[in-house]
Amino acid sequence: MPRFVILEHDWPTLHWDFLLEAGASLRSWRLRSVPVIGTMIVAEAMPDHRSIYLDYEGPVSGGRGTVKRWDGGTFEWIHDRENHLEIQLHGHILSGRVSLCYDGVWNCEF
Repeated sequence: MPRFVILEHDWPTLHWDFLLEAGASLRSWRLRSVPVIGTMIVAEAMPDHRSIYLDYEGPVSGGRGTVKRWDGGTFEWIHDRENHLEIQLHGHILSGRVSLCYDGVWNCEF
């Protein structure tokens, strides 16, 4: 099963990086608040990340702060369409269905 990780990232302001394993890279979104089951969060799409971040904690290159693992585990793809992703998370903190929808802005519903 593919893996996911949510990293607490303190630069430029506190946010959470939501990373999904997709082949050799990680699809990535910046969450403006800590994910909580039953909530909707604005999710800013980011460039793909290197898969090293699945297991990494520490300083980020280029003086871009530090990352700390907040949650991680495996997930299953339910839908993977251009403007709608749906996955089933099996994490240490979060477990359940997550939906990412794009309608001018990405929204992530945990």
